[in-house]
This record gives sequence, C-alpha cells and structure tokens, in this order.
Amino acid sequence: MRIHILGICGTFMGSLALLARSLGHEVSGSDVGVYPPMSTQLNQAGIHLHEGYDASALIPAPDLVIIGNALSRGNPAVEYVLNQSIPYVSGPGWLAEHVLKGRKVIAVAGTHGKTTTTSLLAWVLDHAGYQPGYLIGGVPLGLSESARLGHGDFFVLEADEYDTAFFDKRSKFIHYHPQMLIINNIEFDHADIFADLAAIQTQFHYLIRTLPGKGTLFYPKGDQAVEQVLQRGFWSKGCSMALNDPQAGADWVLLEPEHPHEPCHILHADQEAALVHLPLLGRHNRHNALMCFMAAHACGVPTAAIIKALQAFPGVKRRMELLGSPRGIDVYDDFAHHPTAIETTLRGLRERMGTSGRIVAVIEPRSNTMKLGVHQQALAESTAAADAAYWYMPPQVQWDIGQVIDRSTVPSFVLRDLDELIDQLAQTLQPGDHVVIMSNGGFGGLHQRLLDRLGYSKEQT
Repeated sequence: MRIHILGICGTFMGSLALLARSLGHEVSGSDVGVYPPMSTQLNQAGIHLHEGYDASALIPAPDLVIIGNALSRGNPAVEYVLNQSIPYVSGPGWLAEHVLKGRKVIAVAGTHGKTTTTSLLAWVLDHAGYQPGYLIGGVPLGLSESARLGHGDFFVLEADEYDTAFFDKRSKFIHYHPQMLIINNIEFDHADIFADLAAIQTQFHYLIRTLPGKGTLFYPKGDQAVEQVLQRGFWSKGCSMALNDPQAGADWVLLEPEHPHEPCHILHADQEAALVHLPLLGRHNRHNALMCFMAAHACGVPTAAIIKALQAFPGVKRRMELLGSPRGIDVYDDFAHHPTAIETTLRGLRERMGTSGRIVAVIEPRSNTMKLGVHQQALAESTAAADAAYWYMPPQVQWDIGQVIDRSTVPSFVLRDLDELIDQLAQTLQPGDHVVIMSNGGFGGLHQRLLDRLGYSKEQT
C-alpha cells in the first residue's frame, strides 16, 4: 500500500512513518519547516519528504493519507484529499487499527516526562530480552529508531493528550486502549485546544475509563490534579509512587541521595528493593525512572535486569543532550516547552554542577501555549537556577515579556533577532559555562550556528 503522511516530521507522525514502513508499506510524507532530529531519521530510513502542502505530492493519489493533527480545513493538501475522495485516517486511528491490536499496550501519559519515561521503559524491556514494540515522541540515543514494531507481547507508547485530527477532537490517547497506564503528572498545557485544567482532566478521566479492570494504573501519590481525576472513577489496579516520603502511603518510594553521584534507594512495600545510580539529571528524571521501574517490575522483568538497564541508559535527543563543548563551553539542547519543564531542567543541571561554571538559559517560547502567553506569570521563577537567561521573542509572539524580566531573580535579556542573540552569547560566554538552549522547535538553527560561532568541531568531542 502507498501511504502518504501529512505532517510527517512531527515527533508522533515521524515515528508512525517508521512503523508503516516496517509493515511493508511504501511511505512518503509532506511537511513544512522540517528540522532534525526527525527529518534526519526519516531521510536515513529512505522515506521521501515533500516540502510544503501543495497537492503535487498527492499525484498520483496514494492508497491512504494519514493526516496529522497540525493540519486543518483550508490546508491545500487537506482540501485536495477531501475533494478527490482519497481515503484518509488520523495517525492514532491508524496506529490502533494496524499496530496495537493484539499487543499488551503500556501507555505513558502526563504533561511532562512522557518521552523520557517511554524511552526508559522501552530500553529496559529491550535489554531484558522482551523485544518490545514502541513508539516514542522523540529520538532515543540508545535505540536504533524512535519506533519499532518489535516481536514481543509488549508495545510501549507515548500517549499524548493533544487532539487527534481536524475531524476527531478527542485526545490521541483515547484510541490506544492500554493494559498498563502511566500518568506522570497533570498540568495545564495546550491552551490552544483546552480551556482550562479541568478540560484536560476530563480527557484523562476518559482515558482511565478505557483501562480494563485487570489493568494497572501507575500514578504519583499526592499529585492533586491526578488525584482529582481518580476521584471521578477508577476501576483498575492502582500502583502509586512518591519521592522522599516513606510515610506517603505509596506502593513504591524513591529516596534521593544527598549527593548527585550517590545511588538512589528504591523502596517497595516499605522494604528496600534496589539501589540505583541514575545517569539522568534532576528530580523529574528520578520520578520518570521510578515510574519505569514500577512498570518494568509489573511486566516481570527481574530487579537486577532493571537496575542494570537504568544505569546504562544513554538518554534521548533534545533532552539535555550535550551537543559539544567548544572552548570549554558546554552547549546543551533541551525540548523544554513549559515553565515547569524549564525550571526542573535547570534545577537538575544546577544540582549536578554545583558552583562549577555559570548556567545560561536560552529560551524560545515556541509552543502554542507559550505563544499565547498563558504561562507568562510562571516564567520569571522558571529560570531561578540559572545565572542568566536570554529570551528570544519572534515576531508572532505578541505578549509583553517585560513583566517577566522585571520579576526575574537572574539577569535576563530579550532579543528579537537571532543574529543579535548569537552575537551577545558569543561575546559573553566563557570557559566553564553551561548553555542550555530550550525550544520545542528548530530555533532557527541556533544550536549549530552558536556551535560554529564558538569554533566547534566534532574532533573536540
């Protein structure tokens, strides 16, 4: 079958393309503003990318068009598909019908940590010999691709609450019907489609309704937004977790070490179950790791195998990925798209580095929620762990960031020109600094342009 995917370079749709190709289909796709790592991964897989949404990519007509949720009525490709009566389907709908049927689906949901937790769990199951299938909304460093059919019973899936398609406004995860469900956390996000936190909680409630009675829900004990969802109805086995609080009444507890290089203690039913040295930065990643540990344990993976795999986890592209260290300046790429993500990432780096060098945050408020200015009141505090913050405000961002700068506890600067931003960074950065570039998009190629300006070469790594 010839399948064409509209919006193919999105993290979900790009992974879907790899699965369709693995099933033997001829796959191509269209998108705009393509950028790595997904565009690179698709090119390496031999999947043809068409730049733009003109109808020429749909001539001759494919057998099926999978339409991403970023496309809406009025898009030339969408209009052509409808006018020519070309069969079409949403990405989650196709995935549920052609990949997930007959599999033991483990869905990883929540506002934060989905990609890392999904990658961790796929990595652990793979290392334990379970040969899982998986779909990850990012590119894991330790696995060959962001999606794989696998040969085992389990399929690990990043389960996003964003809507499905222009013709299906349910959250994507409603389609997946998992047997195990991880809810990392719930916060207000996606302000372009959700009116408030309650609207998001309703979608999570619907998701929980699809979990069978013999299924298992893994959740954080004491998370108010999650607990409110559970109070609306819960019919499956629950397995709770907590950090640093053995008195919380959680099934599993992770005790963080006093020093970053010491192991974490994991308790189960008030008894010590494991000692684990975790390579990932920050409390949020220790949360993610415990969720993974719980789910892997429920899958039957031996404790020793879980520990060994977690300690060897190499990370995920664009999640505090060290791109290079030109002139002794560490340059990181991070996907942070929400004040909580910015804050926890910078705090995790500060915890690891201590007073060793300055932390410089370079942030593009690119997500739809950030563009709308919904979280602007929380942005000032989000950079508190940094020594300086540079905010890039492209023309389409209309809200005034002045109040954020006024309330910030660290020196903060606003720039609307990328060249000027690179000039300022190049002039002020010094050996020993740690630069964290934070955006959920390509940031105009800032990452590589800054590395080049600082004199980076691959031989330096």
